[in-house]
Amino acid sequence: MTRVAAIDCGTNSIRLLVADADPETGELVDLDRRMVIVRLGQGVDRTGRLAPEALQRTFAACREYAAVIKEYGAERLRFVATSASRDAENRDEFVRGVLDILGVEPEVISGDQEAEFSFTGATRELAGREDLARPFLVVDIGGGSTEFVVGDVHVRAARSVDVGCVRMTERHLVHEGHVSDPPTEAETAAMRADIERALDLAEETVPLREARTLVGLAGSVTTLSAIHQDLPEYDSAAIHHSRIPYARVREITEWLLRSTHAERAAIPSMHPGRVDVIGAGALVLQSIMERVGAEEVVVSEHDILDGIAWSVA
Repeated sequence: MTRVAAIDCGTNSIRLLVADADPETGELVDLDRRMVIVRLGQGVDRTGRLAPEALQRTFAACREYAAVIKEYGAERLRFVATSASRDAENRDEFVRGVLDILGVEPEVISGDQEAEFSFTGATRELAGREDLARPFLVVDIGGGSTEFVVGDVHVRAARSVDVGCVRMTERHLVHEGHVSDPPTEAETAAMRADIERALDLAEETVPLREARTLVGLAGSVTTLSAIHQDLPEYDSAAIHHSRIPYARVREITEWLLRSTHAERAAIPSMHPGRVDVIGAGALVLQSIMERVGAEEVVVSEHDILDGIAWSVA
């Protein structure tokens, strides 16, 4: 076993996994897995820069994670940064801050690399499942981008497009600093049109309709699973490898897009940092399912973070 630490810093959240990995058996044993909503991508779509307060929230989470990594004595650490830091003009400021706190330089990876890690993390433990037809289509709906990966054991095709729950919310639902509560029909239609254009781009590279099993990753999808199961609190074990029929995805999405902030915040499994962006994330998933004709989505709690951990091991 090799004790490794992996950090995934996305547009909306920063997550840590400390695990013992055995590459020979394919076993990855979690020791600590946690997430902080830092909204690093706050305003990036509009300004092209990382906001000072977003950087400070992210650095505070990094200091917390540094203490956890030291406590467990992880031998290796890899820090991967995705969409927001890839797009920002001042990403050097972000890189310097992380290096000072954690002693490693964050790797601002490409969308294609992001897709590879997501696919590995999500599908490595699905390899022996007789009930899941191949190829898989893995969709990682993040804050700033969504990754599409088709493959069996290995990646066949991948594409990252700039459509995510934070980016769609800020682009279409925020006016004078306030999020529409709830969105108007016109705002929802504009958001849907943007998503459809992104799906057209993804389909230029990835044969989306050839997939036989849709695997959904990240907070928007896992939160929908929690709502579908009416969980009294967020429960990773209940969510991991659960399945959501298309009809329920559509029903939940329609409710989220006509609900108020207070109604969404009252959902017991809802993380406070997702309340304003969950409607956009759900609409991305619904649109994907309609495009590929998926009858259900298999939900995975294992994603890019697990793929990063395997790359370290």
